Amino acid sequence: MALETLKPTNGKVKSSYETELNDWIQQEKAAIDLIGAIGTLWFEKSIELIIFRNQLVDRSASEIMNLHQYAKNIVKQPIEVKDSLQIAKEILKMEVVPSRIDIGRLASEFTQEKGKYKTTFDFVTDKLKDLIGKEKHSITPKDVVLYGFGRIGRLAARELVSQAGKGEQLRLKAIVTRSNSDEDITKRADLLRQDSVHGPFPGTIIEDFENKALIINGHTIKMIAANKPDEIDYTAFGINDALLIDNTGIARDREGLSKHLVSKGIGKVLLTAPGKGDIPNIVHGINHNEYNKDEQIFSAASCTTNAIVPVLAVIDRTLGISRGHIETIHSYTNDQNLLDNYHPKYRRGRAAALNMVITETGADKAVAKVLPQLAGKISGNSVRVPTPDVSLAILNLTLNTETTKDALNEIMKDAALKGNLVEQIQYSFSNELVSTDCIGNPCAAIFDSPATILSKDGKNAVLYVWYDNEYGYTRQVMRLAKKISNVNRLRYY
Repeated sequence: MALETLKPTNGKVKSSYETELNDWIQQEKAAIDLIGAIGTLWFEKSIELIIFRNQLVDRSASEIMNLHQYAKNIVKQPIEVKDSLQIAKEILKMEVVPSRIDIGRLASEFTQEKGKYKTTFDFVTDKLKDLIGKEKHSITPKDVVLYGFGRIGRLAARELVSQAGKGEQLRLKAIVTRSNSDEDITKRADLLRQDSVHGPFPGTIIEDFENKALIINGHTIKMIAANKPDEIDYTAFGINDALLIDNTGIARDREGLSKHLVSKGIGKVLLTAPGKGDIPNIVHGINHNEYNKDEQIFSAASCTTNAIVPVLAVIDRTLGISRGHIETIHSYTNDQNLLDNYHPKYRRGRAAALNMVITETGADKAVAKVLPQLAGKISGNSVRVPTPDVSLAILNLTLNTETTKDALNEIMKDAALKGNLVEQIQYSFSNELVSTDCIGNPCAAIFDSPATILSKDGKNAVLYVWYDNEYGYTRQVMRLAKKISNVNRLRYY
């Protein structure tokens, strides 16, 4: 009798249930097929498919379906996995150059414009006409050395390996630490395998003690021991004209960072911290084209600068900013003490995981370097809080132009979907967004649209911008590394 009560008494209910389930199964089958097409394009043609900035390489079928649902919500159009699969299959038939293609945008345009074309092939050929033809774009791979292997260094290693594909862009060749004993290599490998915040490394790591190397997903990476930046001959390891990414933060001025260039085999240096003096501080997406072409030393600025500058640039361009204050609610970092102890800076000596700690930030000064028109208009401060990752910038801005909350949010949504900042800004419409939701987000800034506050006169706005101060920043570093190494692929966003 109990079993009978579980049977649907209404045939319509049963039909609806089965229809939804069958639809899901068909979508999942299409997602599995799409995974195959994504992998073939990536590893055989160096073509990376994304969907509204979200990575599709190395995703499960369920994740791909969830990303398509996000795409539906953000562009308000019925983007289906089967449409993406159909488009991907057409790209496979073409001689498309190494590139990064937003299949979400293509699927959205296909939904609107497919009536204009006889076939899907005709549609894709027209849209990607600037990417078709091998003679249009060539890339010379660049060797990369990681100097230091801390939080940013290990995430950079993960990204360099996961983004390697056929090895036609950045090639991680070496990691420099103070020791490369067998024990030290083992510990470094274990820290790379497991991360308390970002989870396990999705691949294989093999310690090669005899050759002082780590073999990561088939990439042989030398582990070099050194105490000084100018004492290494990288050419002895087969490394030439490399980009060195210094993520130690020990040296931040030209004199200190120039010591890397004394070493044989290093052509350029990229610092993952704010640079001092005349070193160009660059936020990719904003001023990545504004530097002397003969420059050899670069700074990727700070995580906070990369988060707030894209949003400030958009608001200043559209509404104008007369003045503002930025308060950063920042996760604690290795610079703070685990327990109360002496620290050169006030308050940072207090236990990081137990206290909210007021501290200074250089983000306001960095804004002036990247967006000179805002010099003297922005102040800033920071509060370190007991979370291990993800931070929140609160931008209190006085605007030149009166606006509404909806209009301001629409400006930010438009910037997140179109233009030069689609990799930097993600538009969030979730009413339930919290910090852990942003772990692993590839964008420099996640604009929290439901949290936007506007004064009654429409001239004072409070904007909330989340950012993964580790991973999101590392992705910005990777973008800048590709730019200054001249290994950028063409893209369709």
